[in-house]
Amino acid sequence: QVQLVETGGGLVQAGGSLRLSCAASGHTFTRLNLGWFRQAPGKEREFAAAIRWNDGATLYAHSVKGRFTISRDNMLNTVYLEMNSLKPEDTAVYSCAAVAYFRGSYDLPTTYDYWGQGTQVTVSS
Repeated sequence: QVQLVETGGGLVQAGGSLRLSCAASGHTFTRLNLGWFRQAPGKEREFAAAIRWNDGATLYAHSVKGRFTISRDNMLNTVYLEMNSLKPEDTAVYSCAAVAYFRGSYDLPTTYDYWGQGTQVTVSS
């Protein structure tokens, strides 16, 4: 079992920045593929970013590329999502997810086995 706990959400004005953190426990962190997803009210959960454990490659949704950065600290067992130039449409509950092996596409929620509880990000206009 993997436990994931997100922190760092909050209210920010458009154009501002936030950094989300997700602390993991219960598995060898260095061998976890990690992702960030978000879900706005009335919408389906959508992929934001992912980072692979084997080569450190980062992957982004088109809507956040160039504004969001995913990174990981293997010493702290933590994955981060740095969000810059935030827009009102970025408002959502952000959740981190983990899976040992990508058996499906990295941008599908069904690919991931473990999820955090989520943290709210609200961007005001």
